[in-house]
Amino acid sequence: MTSPIRVTVWGENFHENSDRDREGMAERYPDGMHGAIAAGLTELLGDQVQVRTATQDQPEHGLTDEVLETTDVLTWWGHATHGQVDDKIVDKVYQRVLGGMGLLALHSAHFSKIFIKLMGTSCSLTWRNSADTELVWTTNPGHPIAEGVPHPIVIDEQEMYGEYFDIPHPDEQIFISTFSGGEVFRSGCTWRRGKGKVFYFSPGDQEYPVYHHPDIKRVLANGVRWAAPDRAGEIVTPSVVSQPPPIFTGRGLKEDK
Repeated sequence: MTSPIRVTVWGENFHENSDRDREGMAERYPDGMHGAIAAGLTELLGDQVQVRTATQDQPEHGLTDEVLETTDVLTWWGHATHGQVDDKIVDKVYQRVLGGMGLLALHSAHFSKIFIKLMGTSCSLTWRNSADTELVWTTNPGHPIAEGVPHPIVIDEQEMYGEYFDIPHPDEQIFISTFSGGEVFRSGCTWRRGKGKVFYFSPGDQEYPVYHHPDIKRVLANGVRWAAPDRAGEIVTPSVVSQPPPIFTGRGLKEDK
């Protein structure tokens, strides 16, 4: 029997508790945005996954060594408090990704420390929050993340993200979004970093119930399956190795003893 993919759904958990947003968030996401994302993954993937949540306000942001060492795929949603994320935790997540852990960076996580560190660019973009209709078009229908996803996904109300999006050229472009204001955006992109797979997916602003949308849940479930390491649980952080010099014997190389 194949071992389940161990998923940690990480949420900033700021808007859920802020005085300005608490009431609206309780209506849209009574269990928090991280809770809604986790529930969607469990709903669609069932026994294929073991899902838990972690939030920024927990000790070590909920990403202790034990949690990271038992995470195959990490999803990341942040917005208002990127700067308060401990650099030491970011470095640990970065090393885990290089070792093979998958990462799903969601919506405003384009400005998260971990995403910027992995991309090596500013990750800046244009935006407007005016309840635009977003159409998410599939540009790579044969990709596993696009499996079972309609063309296009229709999101009635959503924050607009537009070009230019300052990211490295994606290894794979899977989705592109258009908005009722005429803007376009590369809304679904993948990269490989070390042994790890990274998927950025933009729909999901806190002011709209996007993570309850069945097609968005499908994309995230597909993303988790795609980003999982080839052998769940076998993630090895790269390290420097002191290699003894070989001795050339004429027929081959022999280790110096």
